[in-house]
Amino acid sequence: MSNDDASLGSTIRAWRDRLRPEAAGLPARRSRRAAGLRREELAELAGISVDYLTRMEQGRSTSPSEQVVASLARALQLSVAERDHLYRLARLAVPAHNAISDHIPPGVQRVLAGLEHTAAAVFAADWQLLWWNRGWAALVGDPTPIPVGQRNFARDTFPVRPDAPLLRGWPVATSDTAATEVAVASDLRRATGRFPADLRLSALIADLLKGNRRFAELWAQGTVGTHREDSKTIDHPSVGPVDVTCDVLTDGDLELKIVVLSAAPGSEDETRLRLAVVAGNGQVRPAHDVSR
Repeated sequence: MSNDDASLGSTIRAWRDRLRPEAAGLPARRSRRAAGLRREELAELAGISVDYLTRMEQGRSTSPSEQVVASLARALQLSVAERDHLYRLARLAVPAHNAISDHIPPGVQRVLAGLEHTAAAVFAADWQLLWWNRGWAALVGDPTPIPVGQRNFARDTFPVRPDAPLLRGWPVATSDTAATEVAVASDLRRATGRFPADLRLSALIADLLKGNRRFAELWAQGTVGTHREDSKTIDHPSVGPVDVTCDVLTDGDLELKIVVLSAAPGSEDETRLRLAVVAGNGQVRPAHDVSR
């Protein structure tokens, strides 16, 4: 075993030991020999098998994919400098600073951990889904079965084929579909100005231009903007229709999109939303599933 191999495993273990389960959005348990995350907890948060994580920590698996490393960096709540170090230990190219980032900073993750009783998700600048909480999965549907590369809200908005997988598990109607389409298309155009050399963004736009006539029409108009909010009706299978407001918050230079679904205080929709979230919290796994 080389020093680099041992360093990768020992570094992951050290970061796992320092992260308390409450900070990761997990319930605290009384019977703990150490304050940090257990191996199975980190594996669940990162969406990888316990066996694979064990082999990484023991230096027996030394070539993790970029998806695995990115997911581990999010699950471990690493700073950008720590994330870059993890990439180097895994012998991967450090993400370019002028490319779209899939990293969620620790401060944002701490805010997200406090949203356990609502529905929240995080998207990258190109609307790639990066993270969702149990409330999101319970209210909208669990995106885990969808291939990682297809978890993109722009692909949902502008499907390129009739059988394309959708992030939503049951029907979701937007109050003004046309306005949402314009907002997403103009937001993607703005992203091309911010990240002109990003390959994933370029591939996404090429696919949408080729496969969706509505997107091609909007793209030709050249509108630039930001998607901030809209209203949706979720036809939930257990609690019935729920009218929610979708607020989109943007996080600084990384241009992460934090999406929160909420209902009017004191309304029947708020009650249905809470029932859906509470009912799903014990059934839906956390949201960092990546390809094995």
